[in-house]
Amino acid sequence: MADSEALPSLAGDPVAVEALLRAVFGVVVDEAIQKGTSVSQKVCEWKEPEELKQLLDLELRSQGESQKQILERCRAVIRYSVKTGHPRFFNQLFSGLDPHALAGRIITESLNTSQYTYEIAPVFVLMEEEVLRKLRALVGWSSGDGIFCPGGSISNMYAVNLA
Repeated sequence: MADSEALPSLAGDPVAVEALLRAVFGVVVDEAIQKGTSVSQKVCEWKEPEELKQLLDLELRSQGESQKQILERCRAVIRYSVKTGHPRFFNQLFSGLDPHALAGRIITESLNTSQYTYEIAPVFVLMEEEVLRKLRALVGWSSGDGIFCPGGSISNMYAVNLA
C-alpha cells in the first residue's frame, strides 16, 4: 500500500467523528458479522506469515492515512482474521458471536472507563455489585465479595496465592 494523504485530526469535529465511526461500523457489520458468521464463507482466509505481511503492509509510517485507506485496512484485518463467530469455528475457550455482548462492548469501549471506583464508573460498579449479589445467591451466600478475573491464567495465579 502506497503512502497516502494524511488524515486530518478529527478532534473538535463531531460530524467527521460520526462519519468515520459509521463507516467503520458498516465494515464491521458487513464483513465481520454478516460474512463472518455465514456458513457459505471461510472460517479463515489462511496465509503464511510472510505472505500475510506483504498483503497487509504493516510498515509504520510517519504520515497518517486517508479514511478510505483506513477502511481498506479494516477490511483486510477482518478478511485475514479467524472468524470466531463462524458456525464452523470450534474452540475449547470461546465461539460464536453474541450481538448483545458486542453491543455492550461497544458501549464500554466508547466510554473508555476504568471500572475500579464508583466515582469514575458509577453505573458499572453498581452492575458489578448486582452480578456478584446474584452469584452469591446461586451458591447460597447472603454476603461476601469477590473479583472478576479476565482469564484463566490470572484465575490460576489467584488460586495459587490463596492456597
